[in-house]
Amino acid sequence: MSDRRTEILKAATRVIVRRGVRGLRVEELAVEAGVSTSLIYYHFGDRAGVLRRTLEFINDRADRYTAERLPDGDPDDARGDLEQVLLLELQDLAEVRENSTAWGELRASAVFDPELREELARATHTWVHEIAELLGRADPAGTAPAHAAAAERLTALLEGLSVRWLSGSLPLEHARRLLREAIAVELEPGRPAV
Repeated sequence: MSDRRTEILKAATRVIVRRGVRGLRVEELAVEAGVSTSLIYYHFGDRAGVLRRTLEFINDRADRYTAERLPDGDPDDARGDLEQVLLLELQDLAEVRENSTAWGELRASAVFDPELREELARATHTWVHEIAELLGRADPAGTAPAHAAAAERLTALLEGLSVRWLSGSLPLEHARRLLREAIAVELEPGRPAV
């Protein structure tokens, strides 16, 4: 992706964080990115194109920061890998806060926008599938349907915890503790398959 497009997508993410998806106007985005509106239309076609590409951009950015291993991680520990990937979504870093806020805004807007809903559903499906694979590595005796159901629960919980943390109604460390406890419950030996 060109540097110019990346800067526009960073600017779009910032505007969504500040004003929400409904508040994203191409003219304001152009000012935020320091480019002309015609350049935005050239690169993205229309406002819907900006939203689709911004969703991809924040997903790619999340993939990058959740792929980073924490310094105390054991590279051969599948459960630790699962826990780290999920907990890296709850970091008090500007990029993570911005990404999580933009994701929440896009998810809320998808309720009213069928096109955005489809894009978000695809992105969510990919995320759930990735977490289900990690669950499968951490719990090789479990079944694929059980891992998929557990991945749905964990990713939904993570989104809810993120919103509560970002809105100030839940301290970050408490959110992280709740997520760790949920992972432990999902990986509990003898847990009935759902």
